[in-house]
Amino acid sequence: MSLHASPSGPLPPSAPATVTVFASPESWIESDALRECQQVAALDGMIHVAGMPDLHPGKGAPIGAAMSSTVLYPFLVGSDIGCGIAVFPIKLKRAVPEKLATRFPDLDQPLDPERDADDPAWAVVAGEIPAGHLDGLGTVGRGNHFVELARVGTVFEPDHAARLGLATGDLVLVVHSGSRGLGERILRAHTEVHGAGPAADVAAYLTSHDEAVRWGSLNRRLLAARVAHALGAEPTEPVVDECHNLVEIRDGRYLHRKGAAPGDGRDVLIAGTRGTPSYLVAAHAGPEANHSVAHGAGRKMSRADALRRGRAKHTVEELRRTPVGSVVVCGERQLLFEEAPSAYKRIERVVADLVEHDLATPVATTIPLVTYKTPEPDPAARSDRRAGHRGRRRG
Repeated sequence: MSLHASPSGPLPPSAPATVTVFASPESWIESDALRECQQVAALDGMIHVAGMPDLHPGKGAPIGAAMSSTVLYPFLVGSDIGCGIAVFPIKLKRAVPEKLATRFPDLDQPLDPERDADDPAWAVVAGEIPAGHLDGLGTVGRGNHFVELARVGTVFEPDHAARLGLATGDLVLVVHSGSRGLGERILRAHTEVHGAGPAADVAAYLTSHDEAVRWGSLNRRLLAARVAHALGAEPTEPVVDECHNLVEIRDGRYLHRKGAAPGDGRDVLIAGTRGTPSYLVAAHAGPEANHSVAHGAGRKMSRADALRRGRAKHTVEELRRTPVGSVVVCGERQLLFEEAPSAYKRIERVVADLVEHDLATPVATTIPLVTYKTPEPDPAARSDRRAGHRGRRRG
């Protein structure tokens, strides 16, 4: 089914755009992010910019914002069209993080229809691959993307959680990934001709955009299936799967979401960090929030700052274990520091802001057990490094 319905009649005339940020005085919102909101509000046709409590600066447009306009601007969605977070129940006999971490497959290695024809993960694919895009299929990607084995922690709304089939102690796979190179290819085709300007052919852009959104959702299913099979479990359907980088036509306007999840009666997993809980919420945001909620904790440090400060404060081995006792699978040292929990805002504050502004109701938390970012190097080499590290400390 298409994500879009054509507007009936002409789009309404534009008026001076408004900006609302749904954050309390206790929340950390960078001035650069606020400046980007104002810059977006000044674009032709812009109507309203809603900043979420995880708002932070992007590249020309804020991340953690929902922006409505009479004009469609591809750069407001960005290159990772279709990026989102899905939650899959999983049944395991025992969940020992240290043992399960070694069983995660190499999610940098894409699935190839010929080479991997017998891979059981293909069973989740029904029909054609959107756009015929095979590059990166079944891979998680870099940056803040991850696949996480977690357990359901505190349940705030037992009836709502039960409708999703979840209860305290249950295990879930949380998958955060997007359209890999497909969305980037779509945005590049636009920017090479039109830069940050509006879409010249809205219908053509939306057709490509919708394929990328479907591809991202399929890829999250493939990732969950690959991990489930590797852990000795059967794949399941997601109980939550919401995209937070997309544009939709709503009330005759183009509603761009960049790092903002649909909040119109949806269940949304708001990602914390690999060392904190995430929050499953029932979203009920109205028009002032552009029917949107936060998608995660939101960065409070740039990657460069997180790398510099992290190296001064932590060792690599310290970052492989988290304050909640979980294990991090990440073979890239730089990424370990860039994505450290300290680089992000407090998820509890973000969720509290959503509650205070009546945008969402917490349903349950998920607590990380294993967070996968990139494959580890050869285990023997890692053991040698550990031994050497211990020897240096003793010396």
